[in-house]
Amino acid sequence: MAEEPRSDSDPRSEPDPRSRRSAPTGRPVALITGGSSGIGLATATRLAEAGWRTLLSGTDRARLDEAADRTGGLALPEDLSKPDGPRRLAEAALAEAGRVDALIASAGLGWRGPFADTPSDTLDRMIEVNLAAPLRLVRLLLPGMLERRHGRIVLLGSMAGQVGVRNESGYAATKGGLAMFAESLWYELRGTGVGVRLVLPGAVDTPFFDRRGTPYHRERPRPVSAERVADTVVATITTERDHLYVPHWLGFPARIHGVAPGVFRRMASRFG
Repeated sequence: MAEEPRSDSDPRSEPDPRSRRSAPTGRPVALITGGSSGIGLATATRLAEAGWRTLLSGTDRARLDEAADRTGGLALPEDLSKPDGPRRLAEAALAEAGRVDALIASAGLGWRGPFADTPSDTLDRMIEVNLAAPLRLVRLLLPGMLERRHGRIVLLGSMAGQVGVRNESGYAATKGGLAMFAESLWYELRGTGVGVRLVLPGAVDTPFFDRRGTPYHRERPRPVSAERVADTVVATITTERDHLYVPHWLGFPARIHGVAPGVFRRMASRFG
């Protein structure tokens, strides 16, 4: 049945106020999870300086509002440990900005200790925030990027997901899964105009270690600053490199792990 024509006076022809608000601006739009502190906040600052419009997500509303004020961005508080959190966040981002040109999935949780002692709720939250939420967000935002034939998906992995770390089995598993997702999606999206980037930091000087309950205890590698990682994240948006280590020398042990896992394991057992 044909749709009834609508006159200019028909209230149904009035645009949704949210549509007017979400009309795309000339600036590219980045959605950054974990945007209230650490790598997420540093990345938002760098992107804002480069002329991007930033949408910042996190769970601490006060810190998120402060971060948004500092970067000129917009706070979109959401709990990504909830299965429907990514859907709510994606919908809010699209309603506010009309599109997302770059997704930077930097939110992450950790826990250190014997795997048998890992609290069940902590394990569940790590799986949701570190692995499931990025996959769900990509699934929701990727169709728009493909339609526009332009976009960037930047996933914050970890060296723990490349080589494994003693007493961080659950965390390493989530980051390892994220790495395989990035690898597989990279093959799938070649030639589409949408790029997938995996950033692989070692230890980073952020509140991450305080929140996981145990401080960083190794002498080496020394933690790098969140700003250094953010510089790499921003660079991934324009570079063709799909795997970037921070600091870059961490690519060497990763290669040893790949070609000579026995040698790597002996080294890891000796040096911790």
